[in-house]
Amino acid sequence: MRTDQAPVVHTSRLVKDFGRTTALAGLDLTVTQGEVHGFLGPNGAGKSTTLRVLLGLIRPTSGTVRVFGIDPWAEPVKAHRDVAYVPGDVTLWPNLTGGEVIDLLTGLRGGADQALRRQLIEEFDFDPRKRARTYSRGNRQKTALIAAFSRPAKLYLLDEPSSGLDPVMDAVFRRHVRRVTAEGATVLLSSHILAEVEQLCDRVTIIRAGAAVESGTLAELRHLTRTRFRIIASTPAEAVSSWQGVYDLRTDGDAVEFDADPAHLGHVMESLAAAGITGITAAPPSLEELFLRHYGQQPPAEQSTVR
Repeated sequence: MRTDQAPVVHTSRLVKDFGRTTALAGLDLTVTQGEVHGFLGPNGAGKSTTLRVLLGLIRPTSGTVRVFGIDPWAEPVKAHRDVAYVPGDVTLWPNLTGGEVIDLLTGLRGGADQALRRQLIEEFDFDPRKRARTYSRGNRQKTALIAAFSRPAKLYLLDEPSSGLDPVMDAVFRRHVRRVTAEGATVLLSSHILAEVEQLCDRVTIIRAGAAVESGTLAELRHLTRTRFRIIASTPAEAVSSWQGVYDLRTDGDAVEFDADPAHLGHVMESLAAAGITGITAAPPSLEELFLRHYGQQPPAEQSTVR
């Protein structure tokens, strides 16, 4: 991943209002060349609105937007010459076959690599001869993914791309994300599936109510949450609760569970060594914990109805 070049995607203080509803409230987002950047947030946080702005489909109310250094609203054709897009809810032309849809979509970008097209159809276990109106949601999603991956792009904008896919097909999708990034492409992956982001992404931006609340590498973000311990020890729970940096202590039969701040892990480990432990598990902070840190206590009034 190169960090010494101009960003592929950059927004600064991006605002988008729909009447009285604010979908984006000063969003700052930077995606650098060659990375898989996770764009994480629940439905209604503003992820899809951001992608539509990047695609030049809607005009921002204020702020700066650049794709390859180009304003996508002012110069959409130039900005999107090397962009592939997969929406989260795919709608197809009902009377066209899947293969015809793929050819139509790839034709907008210069046509498919036919060998790659055949490979993708086989790996996604997709029948391109059927009419689109007969497709399930998963097959509609496969159509868009095959079209996106059948011709190389410099930037892939993926909006909930694996929705509707079963675990086997999801593995195929992840394999091709890794393939295109290995070839030098950049991916902006909008998702609320935490495991997907954790497995694929180099960096993550968490969005809440239309604004970024955290951004960084997974390692950097994990330092912002507590590590969860589960121990079986001769030391009573009351004594464990007095250790520095221990929070949310609870008992589960013979086991004691608690969270520990990163700054106090050394003290906690020293205390554990003297606690007469007969069993221990420690789970590193996950994106889910980080996600819940920002959304777990969010009041209902703060939820947006705009995706």
